[in-house]
Amino acid sequence: MEIKKRLLKGDKRAAARLITMIENNEAEAIDILKDVYEHTGKAYVIGITGPPGAGKSTLTDKLVKHLRKQNKKIAIIAVDPTSPFTGGAILGDRVRMGDLNTDPGVFIRSMGARGRLGGLSEATRSAVKVLDVYGADYIFIETVGVGQSEIDIVKTCDTTLMVMVPGLGDDIQAIKAGIMEIGDVFTVNKADRDGAKRTITELKMMLDFNKGEWKPPVIPAVAINNEGIEEIIEGINNHMNHMKKTGGFKERRIANCKFEIIDLIQQRLMNTLLDNSKREERINELSGMVASREVDPYTAREMIFNEMK
Repeated sequence: MEIKKRLLKGDKRAAARLITMIENNEAEAIDILKDVYEHTGKAYVIGITGPPGAGKSTLTDKLVKHLRKQNKKIAIIAVDPTSPFTGGAILGDRVRMGDLNTDPGVFIRSMGARGRLGGLSEATRSAVKVLDVYGADYIFIETVGVGQSEIDIVKTCDTTLMVMVPGLGDDIQAIKAGIMEIGDVFTVNKADRDGAKRTITELKMMLDFNKGEWKPPVIPAVAINNEGIEEIIEGINNHMNHMKKTGGFKERRIANCKFEIIDLIQQRLMNTLLDNSKREERINELSGMVASREVDPYTAREMIFNEMK
């Protein structure tokens, strides 16, 4: 329990070690998380998502530096684009935030998405708890950016910042159905490019259909030049204040906890189902029978569940 004591004192190396233990599925890590859970819930969690190439890492870098001027302690979880549908560079993101690595008030951790469709690593939620206990005021989660499947982030964050860029063309049409529910604050990065005004107008038109109490702002930015950063922070703070004033903050955190419990149960069931080698052999056997039309997949499911009882 040495790690627990060090973590409660804000030890950065203890936080890094515990996250590694979580990623390696070490049982002791869960015991530590249970012990420190009462110390979580203080950090404000911000998700940053958007299509690949939107400049999410650059934007995160600038937002963090802005908050550091206010002496805020920051943690960043960069979900690496290791999934097969992104093909992005792992090192590229870290290079763009390279100088933050030397800031003692900033903790940066890359985590592999490991093919998870929502873009979030299975260990991300646990890492958020670790960094909360570590004492971060703000925790940024930057996701891989895979469009419409990028919905897991809203089940983990307090505010989701959706990053768009001009010239997406049909892409914006393809993802607009999803982003209506995802984004709490929108920014159009690289707003000095042609087509920025059109993208902003399209987003505002889409958001006009939102009948909720909160109207997500659409903020132009040129992150690389530090333009629009202060306005984005203001937009995030406005959303936070709105939720706390209307009760939405508590509702969202309860909903996120519900998602987490269900997710943990699903993981346990899948582990129970697949960890038994004989059962996996049985699934392989039934898969062959389903493929050859000897058994239908619904009956195969019932057979597996009956054999688990």
